[in-house]
Amino acid sequence: MAKVCITDGVPKAGLDELRAAGHEILTWDRAQPPTRTELLDHVRGADAVLTVLTDKVDEEFLDAAGPQLKVVANIAAGFNNIDLDSCRKRQVFVSNTPGVLFESTADTAFALLLMVTRRFGEAERFIRSGKPWQYRTTFMLGHAIQSMTIGLIGAGQIGTAMARRCRAFGMRIAYASEHPMKAPARDELEAVGLPLDELIATSDVISLHCPLTPETYHLLNAERLAAMKPDAYVINTARGACIDEQALVEALRSGHLAGAGLDVYEHEPEIASGLLEMENVVLLPHLGSATVETRATMTGLAAKNALAVLNGEPPLTPVH
Repeated sequence: MAKVCITDGVPKAGLDELRAAGHEILTWDRAQPPTRTELLDHVRGADAVLTVLTDKVDEEFLDAAGPQLKVVANIAAGFNNIDLDSCRKRQVFVSNTPGVLFESTADTAFALLLMVTRRFGEAERFIRSGKPWQYRTTFMLGHAIQSMTIGLIGAGQIGTAMARRCRAFGMRIAYASEHPMKAPARDELEAVGLPLDELIATSDVISLHCPLTPETYHLLNAERLAAMKPDAYVINTARGACIDEQALVEALRSGHLAGAGLDVYEHEPEIASGLLEMENVVLLPHLGSATVETRATMTGLAAKNALAVLNGEPPLTPVH
């Protein structure tokens, strides 16, 4: 019987197969996520660990778990929280959960797009403030997205799902050719591939759907934000550090950009104070895949990955 540690609360339905295998399962059921000290203590002696994006899996983590650790199964499509080299040296498998959260994350990105272009976030706050109002033809006007061009940085499963939503609302689809869209979706959506800097300079909306890597860190920096069309919008459901947040604040304060919709932040859960002050910024607390159905499926896939390794097989969705 193996010891399996889960580092945060997860939908119980996702663990059914793991429980049926008869392994010892240690869950984290407290109201707050573990501190670093609590996390390291929690994973001691584990043969398998199901981790979340806030867990830093590094040498210290691996030392705490011990030499018997066989697999780290991340409950996320991303894996920038894991030191892959250290895991490889210790022959610890790493897996993630791709292919099961793209629809819910695309829903979130599209919701942010509508909220910021139509000023819905600002309007909802206005109503809750108790200020008097009445219908007027010039009251709190937003912008229609029909005929806008959305530029996708990252046109994989999530980016393509976002493109389908945007196309249904009459938007033109473009994507960074460095992060291309596959056929047949590319042809069905009449999507156009452009070099990254051309995409940034010509799109009405830039929506990020790329992983965080050394190449995409601060991909949208001050120079590229300045190169965007005046009154363009930025949407980010990828990783916060793909954008230089301070540069974004300055681009918004200057009036160069019309607004931003963000679900992720560079230093989560901290949010740059300038963003909090702006009415033309919609902020969500990293809810991209946050549906009961998606999170249960993600947990279930992570559990299957752990179970496969414990059974002497490779994980279903390994990170290479």
